[in-house]
Amino acid sequence: MPSFTDTLARHDLTLRRTAPRVLQLNIGKLCNLTCTHCHVNAGPGRKEIMPHETVDLVLAWQRRARLPVIDLTGGAPEMMPAFKYLVGALRTLDPEATIIDRCNLAILVEPGDEDMAEFLRAQRVEIIASMPCYSSENVNAQRGEGVFDASIVALQKLNALGYGIDPGLPLHLVFNPNGAKLPGPQAELEADYKRELHAHFGISFHRLFTITNLPVSRFASWLCHNGRYESYLELLVNAFNPATVSSLMCRDTINVSWRGELFDCDFNQMMQLPIAAAADRRVRHLWELDPAALEGAPIATGSHCFGCTAGAGSSYSGSLTDDTANTAPAVRVA
Repeated sequence: MPSFTDTLARHDLTLRRTAPRVLQLNIGKLCNLTCTHCHVNAGPGRKEIMPHETVDLVLAWQRRARLPVIDLTGGAPEMMPAFKYLVGALRTLDPEATIIDRCNLAILVEPGDEDMAEFLRAQRVEIIASMPCYSSENVNAQRGEGVFDASIVALQKLNALGYGIDPGLPLHLVFNPNGAKLPGPQAELEADYKRELHAHFGISFHRLFTITNLPVSRFASWLCHNGRYESYLELLVNAFNPATVSSLMCRDTINVSWRGELFDCDFNQMMQLPIAAAADRRVRHLWELDPAALEGAPIATGSHCFGCTAGAGSSYSGSLTDDTANTAPAVRVA
């Protein structure tokens, strides 16, 4: 099976960083759910969570760097004790910044978190919410019994606050396949979601993002347990689309672990591949980084990267191209 680096070379492509635009903080592995597709292996029993001292170091760095997008993920980001402190400080620091909460929806109706949706609205936080299907059977199979109903209640609550309706309160949903297959066309799935969720539950949202399951962590274990790891990787390799490479999320993202360690993306973090800009491969921390030094730097890659370049591509904001037939010509990446 070809390596990702060799595949890029075969298409006369290179993968290097542009100027950093997104600061993505994976603020912990603690989560109220235990989803089968989770690349973080998050769950209720995890102890990894960003401490307050690290939050302050991140804020001090962002005060200097002023990246325009801050993307909060986990786990369930809202379960970090300093979550509201972090979001409030980021909003005070830059009233115009885009602050994203990658939310599993069910957390918004957990006891003790009933006011979280109102807090997010007050801070004008964009919500990107995992919703792997519009039917209860598929959602509960992937995320746990009762999660679909909790998600519907949370979405209705968000709609009541203006999310998904007011352009200033973006609410986007995320679809990922239930199993070892690629997602279908994003535009078609978005139309299906909007029709079904509105017809049955009166729910509105702005966009649907389709994301490919990467063979990392819990999903990789599921593939191995079912004897499908090699066939799934072969599926991804055969669906490689060179037109996706110029838009890969690793090109303009700085990914930070709950310890403050630096990675090129959240998947590399789970694979323990430190940021490639560190020539000695030493794990570095955000507060050691001059963001200007990243432009033009190489990006660490592995076989899991085929997941982001398969078919229409996959990123934190969904598919990268409308070309699902993998027929786009190669493009050179500076």
